[in-house]
Amino acid sequence: MHVDIIGGPAADPRTGLTVFDSTEAPADLALLERVRRGTETADLAAPPVVLPDFCHKGKSEMPSSIAVATRGAIRPALTDAALNCGMALAVLDVPRPSEAAVEEFYRRVRQRYPEPPRWKAELSRAEVLRAAVEGAGFAAERFGIDPADVEHIEEFGHLPVEEYGGAARARRELPWLCVQLARLRFGGIGPSTHFLELQEVEEVLEPDTAARLGIRQGQVTLQYHNGGGVLTGQLGELYARRQAASRLLRTEMAVQKPLTHLLRAGGPAELRRRYAAYFRHGCPSVPVEGDEGRRVLLAQRLAMNYGFAYRLATYASLRAFARLAFGASLRLVVDSPHNSIYEEVVDGRPAFVHRHNAARAWTPEMMAGHPAFAQTGQPLLVPGTNRTSSFLCVPAPQAHRSLYTACHGTGSIIGAFARSGRSGPDPLRRSTVRFTYDRAAPRVVPQLDDVGVDAAVAILTGSGLVRPVARLRPFAVLS
Repeated sequence: MHVDIIGGPAADPRTGLTVFDSTEAPADLALLERVRRGTETADLAAPPVVLPDFCHKGKSEMPSSIAVATRGAIRPALTDAALNCGMALAVLDVPRPSEAAVEEFYRRVRQRYPEPPRWKAELSRAEVLRAAVEGAGFAAERFGIDPADVEHIEEFGHLPVEEYGGAARARRELPWLCVQLARLRFGGIGPSTHFLELQEVEEVLEPDTAARLGIRQGQVTLQYHNGGGVLTGQLGELYARRQAASRLLRTEMAVQKPLTHLLRAGGPAELRRRYAAYFRHGCPSVPVEGDEGRRVLLAQRLAMNYGFAYRLATYASLRAFARLAFGASLRLVVDSPHNSIYEEVVDGRPAFVHRHNAARAWTPEMMAGHPAFAQTGQPLLVPGTNRTSSFLCVPAPQAHRSLYTACHGTGSIIGAFARSGRSGPDPLRRSTVRFTYDRAAPRVVPQLDDVGVDAAVAILTGSGLVRPVARLRPFAVLS
């Protein structure tokens, strides 16, 4: 079942999966079987892809770090319930700030985005609908974001919805309660795997590519990982049966799902189809033809658009805090989702590519004419942890072998290396100042060496999927 990177991965005949791993960091066999079972009835356009950092989080139906392409149907549960969870990287125009300035920056972030959040409306109902229909364009207008920053967002932060009924249908289809709850918080970081990390560019590996992206040695960067907002999680639960959700969301959906799907069904046949698609466990397939297909595709695009707007709203706040705490301006390098469903071309035909905790890696040929990425392709963030370095990468020529996808992190491999003794303390004894939501004062956390993160990136580079552009070293984090 193991497919070694030497000679290039291919679909294993026993599993039907394309696995990118190595003898040092092999993919878990039980999880491979889980992916095989979860996709065996899918209308597959290509063998499902398994990438490094392959692991399973209990709240998800499927393991992380996968990409699955289907034809004629989508399967919402193949990716996360909250579409458009993603990461962004921005650069500051000042040297490394003082400890006092760093503390002030994170104080402002925690004050603006407390955990748990405040129950206070930040958007009107009309603005929620605009964010879901217009995406980043709405947030850029509301917060005065430079159009050049929007050019650095994947898909320019907007997926068109007109062919699926547009704003008029969105107004009809989005449940009143979902819209009301989406008004309560617009932007944020949050706990769990989400983070807000200050870094320095420690090493530039491809000077020409780095220059095109505006990256240079010694530069201070800000990398953050957050979700797509309240609306995305609600739509994810509304259009699939999820195995994990908050008590509030489960209570809401116990009422809202039957109202949305069953009471509005056009007859017994449609009622049965909707029940099978949205109320059953597993990863059921939803055909995209017909009115029901347009309905579910509209929901997916509304979720993606709202997520783009939500993360750009977060960027607007961070930009203000950087100016107040550091006297610095921010410039966006890249903003990319790692939970997404996109219509793309696979083997010359349209398909729906589901990425779960995995980022899109489009090569320069696929970005021809793009104002920011035509020469580099879609930049990729491949983080380590707040105790190791991270990488900014670009796609390599063989990215098509992974459905133009790369893993969104390396944490599980770093952890495995540390537990086995293959990785240990940083030989230079560097540390990270870690801020949390449950402590007023930060803690100083000793860093690890980069053996684990380097091993993970080596799988991607050895398979011809990405090229590292710069190594980023953390010095402070909120997580």
